[in-house]
Formats: sequence, C-alpha cells, structure tokens
Amino acid sequence: MLQTDGVNTALYEKRETDMNSPVSAAGLTQPGDGASTGHLCLANAHIVLKDRVLHGAIRVEDGVITEISEGDDIPQGAVDCAGDYVVPGLVELHTDNLERHIEPRPKVDWPHLAALLAHDAELASTGITTVFDAMRVGSIHSGKGHYTDYARKLADELLAARSQGLFKISHFLHLRAEICSETLLQELAAFTTEDRVGIVSLMDHTPGQRQFRDLKALKTYVAKKRGMNDQEFIDHVQNLLGLQERFGAQHETGSVAEAKRLGAVLASHDDTTADHVATSARHGVGFAEFPTTVEAAKACREHGIAVMMGAPNLIRGGSHSGNVAAEELARLDLLDIVSSDYVPSALLLSAFHLAEIWGDMPRAIATVTQNPAQAARLDDRGVLAPGKRGDVLRVRQVGQTPLLLGVWRQGLKIS
Repeated sequence: MLQTDGVNTALYEKRETDMNSPVSAAGLTQPGDGASTGHLCLANAHIVLKDRVLHGAIRVEDGVITEISEGDDIPQGAVDCAGDYVVPGLVELHTDNLERHIEPRPKVDWPHLAALLAHDAELASTGITTVFDAMRVGSIHSGKGHYTDYARKLADELLAARSQGLFKISHFLHLRAEICSETLLQELAAFTTEDRVGIVSLMDHTPGQRQFRDLKALKTYVAKKRGMNDQEFIDHVQNLLGLQERFGAQHETGSVAEAKRLGAVLASHDDTTADHVATSARHGVGFAEFPTTVEAAKACREHGIAVMMGAPNLIRGGSHSGNVAAEELARLDLLDIVSSDYVPSALLLSAFHLAEIWGDMPRAIATVTQNPAQAARLDDRGVLAPGKRGDVLRVRQVGQTPLLLGVWRQGLKIS
C-alpha cells in the first residue's frame, strides 16, 4: 500500500491532458501499425495483463485501448505479432539520462533542446513511454566539484518542448532535492504548481552514510566524474560534511514542505536503517528509491512504502556502490519497482530477468509499468485494459533477452 500524504491528487491527475501529441513516425513500418493514425490492432500476440498472459489481440482507437480479445484470429489490417509479447509502455520514475545528455562530459554544456530531443528519442527506442526526468535542485558554489543551479531553466525548456509537441514520449518533472547543498530551498521556491512537478525525492549524499558509507566507493565515483586528486577529494568531503551540519535539518524539513506545496509525490533515497525508513514514513514518502540494505527494505514493507531498485544493479548482480543487490531483494519479495537509473535499455531487460527469477511474467512486467505508474499517481496507464492509454510494446524473447520490435504511444508508432 502506497502513501498519499500531502499529494494533491486532483492537480496531479490532470498533469497530462494530451496538450500535445507525439511526433509522427508515419511510413516507418507496415500498414495498420498505427504509424500515423493512432488506430492500432496487434494480433496473434501473448498479451501481458495484470494477472495473466492471454493469447489474442489488442485494439487501440483514438489513443485508448478499446478491446482485448482472446483467440487466434488476425483481423484485416492488424499486425501479426507471430506470438510475440505485447506489454504496456514502460514507466520510468528516476533516470539520470537527461543530465548525461545535457553534460556529456564534465563542464561540457550541450545545446539543451538538442539534448532533450536526443534523450527523448533514446528512451522511446528502449520502450519507455513515460518518464519523470530527474533534475538536481540544490547548488554548491564553494569547494572543488561544485554544482550550479540549472533545474529551473532546464525545466522551462522541457515544458516548452512538451507544449510544442516535440517529444515522442510523455515527460514529467522529478526534482532531486539535494539536502547537502547551499541553495536548495531557494531553488525549490522557483517552482510552482503550474509546473506540475510529479516527484520530489530527498537526496542526502553526505559522505560516510547512506549510498556512500564506503568512502572508497565515493572517491572512485567522484574522482572519475570530476577529476579530483587525493587532496581535492579530502577537501570535497569536508565541505559536504560542513554543508550537512549547517543546512541538513533545515533542508530536509523544507523539502518535505515544498513537495506538499507542489502537490508532488515524495520519495526517499538510499534509506539504510529502520530509523531512516521510520523518518521517511513520517514525512509521507510514497516510495523508496534504492534502499541500501535488507533492513531498510523490510522496514519499507512494514510501513507500506514501495521499494524501488535500479535495473543496472539487477542486471549486473550487485550495486556499484557496494550496497544490497536488487536480486537479493527480489528473492526476498522486497522489490516493487525497477528504475533504469543510468542505463535506459536496462529497464525492459530487468523485467524479463525478474520473470525468470519469479516465474511470473505479469508480476515482473508490473515492476516497470503498473507499479511505477501507481506510485506516481498516474491511473491512466501502466496496464493493458480497455479505457487505458494505448501505450504498448511488442517484444520478442530471444533466449533470456527481450528484442523490442515496436513502441506505440497512444496508438501512434514512435519507434
């Protein structure tokens, strides 16, 4: 059961009212594939529903699923899926991919519209049809490896592109509230309910705790990303510890209040202990991003907080930071949602990996569709059912690897 404290659901439900349409991909494939019309029929498919896999056909009209039928019939004009899976479009709640396009190398500021469009196209090509784009809020202007304010400007550019219908997929805002910073509350104050922020996550990257309990792992990560020598890394750690002491409590309390003001779902990040989770529960957190221990994941379950883990962790068999393995949580029945994190193509792959672990395809697919949609309060997508959005994927399984053969958003082919 997910928390709803402080979420303005009435506002959130109208966040996307089809103010724009995805860019047409007309002419890419065969007739009847919905390339330019928004009308689609996929037949002779294994359709992954909420609780079972049905062999039959699915029809989308005017962007909405209108019919799912069982049987071998292939209606005229339908796409013959030859037994491939049809699953809902993937829903991504936390990805660093946009930041990678904006800054492909340290201190390289790529043209933003070009970066937004490349990011959008990349996600579409991996089956992600809804994304909450994570943007850091909270700057550090002092010390080596400082971070500058960029989220407000980038959000304006993203919202402008969305309003112009330039994107293939659905984009929402996810503000990563960096507790260990200097300007967090000022930057959050620049956002209003008109921005329809979907998620605010509480990030505390103070060295020596949570994700970076192991300072060696932090050094490897930061030194590679920011090119720090040993002394610069020591200075960086001391600066962050000082920021936490000065601003930590104020920023945490203020971020929770700002999430409520914006009507956003609140998420925790890197909870490590049962006490961390208890605090998250008091704040009204809806889902926990990447808990670092079994203890924290179990506490989330006890508090009704959904657990999200990273697809790269699941595919690699472990955390690059030395924290708990996503597969361990999956086998302990402590995994609800998967995020692509820093590898967009890992999201679909992770679902098929979970299907092998659990022996349950609908449950596995739900971790990347229904469950994240529910956590983000998007009730119109994430499942294949009449009345839901026609965001669908055609997937062929080759060994244990999913081969993505088609991506449709509201019945319109986008990849």
